[in-house]
Amino acid sequence: MANLVTEIIATMGLVLPVLAFGLTEGPGESGTAILVVSFLVVGIGLSLGGPTGYAINPARDLGPRIVHALLPIPNKGTSDRGYAWVPVVGPLIGGALSGLVFNAAF
Repeated sequence: MANLVTEIIATMGLVLPVLAFGLTEGPGESGTAILVVSFLVVGIGLSLGGPTGYAINPARDLGPRIVHALLPIPNKGTSDRGYAWVPVVGPLIGGALSGLVFNAAF
């Protein structure tokens, strides 16, 4: 449950500022928004990436997990299917909550 909450918070921390960039004209036009979002992703990864392995994007975790389950690698470990839902559901909930907060605030 703690990892799910971490994913939700990390996704909200990424999506809300990105949505807010659409309200301003300065950073997006000058290209600094790209730099700010890059620093934001690195900051989220450094601060909240430990518990869940930096998977604020469902494709970042689910794709490699599926490939690992399908490839016939000798002596491989488990694909941990019981945990696979956390990096998918967490960002989906976080993205939905970000949209709700953004619409309520702006």
